[in-house]
Amino acid sequence: MKTVDLFCGCGGMSLGFQNADFDIVASYDNWKPAVEIYRKNFNHPIYEMDLYSDEAMGHIKNKAPELIIGGPPCQDFSIAGNRSMGKRANLTIRYAEIISTVKPEWFVMENVYNIERMPVLPKAIDIIKQAGYGITTRVLDASLCGVPQARRRFFMIGYLGDEDGFLDDILQKNLSNHKMTVYEYLGDSLGTEFYYMHPRSYNRRAVFSIHEPSATIRGVNRPIPGNYQKHHADKADISDGVRSLTSKERSYLQTFPEEFIFEGNKTNVEQAIGNAVPVKLAEYVARCILEYKGR
Repeated sequence: MKTVDLFCGCGGMSLGFQNADFDIVASYDNWKPAVEIYRKNFNHPIYEMDLYSDEAMGHIKNKAPELIIGGPPCQDFSIAGNRSMGKRANLTIRYAEIISTVKPEWFVMENVYNIERMPVLPKAIDIIKQAGYGITTRVLDASLCGVPQARRRFFMIGYLGDEDGFLDDILQKNLSNHKMTVYEYLGDSLGTEFYYMHPRSYNRRAVFSIHEPSATIRGVNRPIPGNYQKHHADKADISDGVRSLTSKERSYLQTFPEEFIFEGNKTNVEQAIGNAVPVKLAEYVARCILEYKGR
């Protein structure tokens, strides 16, 4: 299927769908550091463009995509930050407007799991339903989809002219029966059994074992504070050779392959990795769509 990726970031969703043999013909994003990473890793064009613009709408339409994928930025109402509904929330509406105007046969939208509690989602769904799409909505746990990470993400998958819930059964039956651990995915390659991941707050633990899924990879990667106080749920003491993960190691937990190139300053690279859709999670959704099409 001829596919366009909107709000593509550094390319997690693109790579997942490309791995499932979808034909990515173009991608769009407006954040230069992510665009530069994307360009290093894909042969198809990426356009640095404001997707609010009329120019962007016409540009996408001219690509005549059969499938549009993408994850409109969601930080404003992610549990990571404040919940104000600003311009970023409106990008979800913009995504729906692009779908309803361009009218691809299929679309996939990814977002934070708690978008289901936000007033923006019913508005987006209304736009999409009026355009004639049947939709399946589902929060997927990445650790059940081939990703060694406890990351829950919302997906809305649409198919023009179909019934709602059309993909429910396939999305459910293909899930793993257990959560993938870091060890199952990477073996001993990290060279440590325990590692530090800076928590959202010190009410949460920060030391993890490779024999469990990692915590959600965020856009922040800080070193272990000199005055870190052990949390009762930490898997080891900081003094036991625990270390923070490198940017590259964090990209592995997002299931980017070793050959994927991340260039740029550390802050931007960490943000790009944390914002990305895990490659294997996108691939999971892509393969479920292919299975449905093959029925």
